Amino acid sequence: MTRAVFFDVDGVLIHGFHARPDLTRRWDTNLLADMGVDPKRFVDEFIFDIFVKKVVTGEMSVIDALERRLPSLGYKGSPVAFHHYWLINDSELNQPLLDGIRQLKRKADIRLYIATNQEHLRASWLWSHLGLNELFDDMFYSARVGVRKPDPAFFDFAMSKIGPQSEPPLFFDDTPKVIDGARTAGWEAVLFNTIDDFTSHPWVAERL
Repeated sequence: MTRAVFFDVDGVLIHGFHARPDLTRRWDTNLLADMGVDPKRFVDEFIFDIFVKKVVTGEMSVIDALERRLPSLGYKGSPVAFHHYWLINDSELNQPLLDGIRQLKRKADIRLYIATNQEHLRASWLWSHLGLNELFDDMFYSARVGVRKPDPAFFDFAMSKIGPQSEPPLFFDDTPKVIDGARTAGWEAVLFNTIDDFTSHPWVAERL
């Protein structure tokens, strides 16, 4: 039997937002200079409002949401162009981690998956443009599922797709609440801060 190993995106596979602010790598440092949008207002008035509430659960497309909200933030251009800027600047892959995952992929008894709170367009970008499809068997993301981690329905959905497992899924995520939710669902969840949390895990270390 194979074991399923899951990885979060932001703060794990991608260097960007991290649940620990000191480990966050900001993508929006030049947002005001480049696009005329204050990054703090973008977070407060877009991310924490319409994006988290409706976009990442698939209720509204990110382009529609940007179309509605960007003019009030001072941006009069194309929401498609703005979204592309966002994708480009929020796509720094954690290459050392991906190298380790690539080693795991060589093992016949492992299946690799992504579990992330994500909207449809960025999920497609991550999968196709950034090449995560070359490493992972599937991506379970909130807009696809209809709920965000750590909602129990998210983990139920993933389990229904991967089928019966001889061992609990192993999951690396940077957010303590998500870790708690995964453990409640019966997964072995590991809080990810640095690559050492991956390479030093006993089950992983045996296979690297």
